Amino acid sequence: MQFTDLKAQYAALKPSIDARIQRVLDHGQYILGPEVAELETALAAFTGSRHCITVASGTEALLIALMALDIAPGDEVITTPFTFAATAETIVLAGAKPVFVDVEADTANIDVRRVAAKITPRTRAIMPVGLYGQVADMAEINAIAAQHGLAVIEDAAQSFGALYEGRRSCALSTFGATSFFPSKPLGCYGDGGALFTDDDRLAQAAREIRIHGQSARYTHTRLGVGGRLDTLQAAILLGKLERFGWELQQRAAIAARYAGQLYGIEQIAIRPGRDSVYAQFTVLVDGRDAVQAALKAAGVPTAVHYPKPLNVQPAYARHCCPECCPVSTRLAARVLSLPMSADLSLADQDRVVQALRTALG
Repeated sequence: MQFTDLKAQYAALKPSIDARIQRVLDHGQYILGPEVAELETALAAFTGSRHCITVASGTEALLIALMALDIAPGDEVITTPFTFAATAETIVLAGAKPVFVDVEADTANIDVRRVAAKITPRTRAIMPVGLYGQVADMAEINAIAAQHGLAVIEDAAQSFGALYEGRRSCALSTFGATSFFPSKPLGCYGDGGALFTDDDRLAQAAREIRIHGQSARYTHTRLGVGGRLDTLQAAILLGKLERFGWELQQRAAIAARYAGQLYGIEQIAIRPGRDSVYAQFTVLVDGRDAVQAALKAAGVPTAVHYPKPLNVQPAYARHCCPECCPVSTRLAARVLSLPMSADLSLADQDRVVQALRTALG
């Protein structure tokens, strides 16, 4: 059993993906080839965003968004510590300070009730994360941001495709940023990412930044990075988009089946008015190490997202005391992610459920 079954997905999409890759090999435009523009048009239409700017990774997407907003040394960006390091990493790389706000105990997303208290005259932006595939409380976050004149960057590395009050993740704020890492709900066969915005000026800034700050060839109007998505990865993503809607339905069905069969075992909650793309299906257990070992012995792979919140990581601890986010600390000791992909068979789902129930006694 695979934690994320990319082989089965490729087998289903092989004719389309292979044909699209071959077209790139035939025309030879490996950087910013026609597939990149085609993908950006398709992704913008899917999310409902005015602009999509594809980039080299989800990390680059966050960094470019911060750079386009002119986030600079001395600025502060409010975010969550219960996320992958890239969220805070990009803030620090931009020269700013990440200000950590603890998360909700049931969703593991940033606790909007705690955000306003962390705003200072140096705050420039809020960066919520759609952890495990569910969007954070974006309406409330946007309202707070508007009141204080702040930008909002949605870190949608795990929530691309999710709905929030009828709108798609990545089209909910100043910037939406996502990742196409292979294990994501929509993933390529390497690194990749995208930025989304309705702001024409910010979109143009992001496009320039991703090609070393060029407004025209060899005309560098701003500081930039080498942040382009390569054409082969765009071709692969176009092939995967063909059944992405079906995959989201399958993920939701598998999650519903998991939830029903794991009744009585604590699970990440899904708020009314939104759904999840289940980048992970995550439960909360005590004695996780023993449970994980038992599942491994039963042939069931698992993962932990994430074992240490960023406020206790050496690279970021100086920005926040270790005790400042107790909910994140408790969750980090209990979360356990189970196998999830659109091609996960009923038999494998049953194996996962039985192994977990046996491990929990």
